[in-house]
Amino acid sequence: MTVEMLNALEGFEISFHTKSKRIIEIKIKDEIIDKLIFPFHKFDITALEYKPFTRFTLAKSLDDLTKKKFGNYINSILKNRNTGCFILRTNNKNNKINDDFLVKLSTAISHLIGIPNHDSMSGKYYARFFVKHEDSSDSYLRKAYMNMDLHTDGTYVNEKTDWLIMTKLEEKNVKGGETTVLHLDDWEHLEELFKDPTGRQNFTWGSPKSKNVDYKVEHPVFNEDPNGKPQISYIDQFPEPKNMDQGNFLQKLSDALEESKNKIITELPVGSAIIANNNFWLHGRRPFKENKNLSRELLRIRGQFTDSI
Repeated sequence: MTVEMLNALEGFEISFHTKSKRIIEIKIKDEIIDKLIFPFHKFDITALEYKPFTRFTLAKSLDDLTKKKFGNYINSILKNRNTGCFILRTNNKNNKINDDFLVKLSTAISHLIGIPNHDSMSGKYYARFFVKHEDSSDSYLRKAYMNMDLHTDGTYVNEKTDWLIMTKLEEKNVKGGETTVLHLDDWEHLEELFKDPTGRQNFTWGSPKSKNVDYKVEHPVFNEDPNGKPQISYIDQFPEPKNMDQGNFLQKLSDALEESKNKIITELPVGSAIIANNNFWLHGRRPFKENKNLSRELLRIRGQFTDSI
């Protein structure tokens, strides 16, 4: 389904991102929001956390508004190697859209795509977390004034992580902190590093205590999809190189990703979400400008495509 075809669906505005035609912009109009208020109101957040089947009910209420065309479309975006990413936008001036609504909307989207993984950090199928001026955590995730380098999610867990949703719930006194993304096929050094045999070796991946994962996993940085296309599973903070070759390979990889001139830098307003295929899109965050009153709250859901389970 093309952008033009989806624009024929009442209630949505579809366009290409201004910086890349690989990223599809989907704006949900207020008329769709209004139709979701009643079915979303049926379940509170606690019900969604305790009763997994209610999450599918939310997903169905969204998909039914377009006779399942919306769900089919977003899956076609995510599973298409040429795209694989979309940004969902809402009218953040609509007073019907609050953080509970955004949790429910993100839940609906995730269950149209597949099944969320258990998030060990929060103990739920999703995680909410703040980035603030002061931080004593053990992860880059909450370090406001450090660059969060390009990475994929799920490198340190046993579950397959096909996709990722990041929704901005709230922010105050924020400058900087823009989202950075890179499609693997646009990376200038892909061929060189994909062919390096070190990238196919098993690396050990651990995680800090805040992640609440009490095991380590082993997997290579690179693998191939069924069509022989490169896939990547990498984050700079968690690999534990076993020797000089692995250590030097990781340094070269890190430098080459951050030096890429094809990174896309974009601002996401409150009420928007970025949804990406985690196998060939990397994401990161630029540093914030210092402000003692800085606050940003994000929602994260990550999981597997239904046909991967």
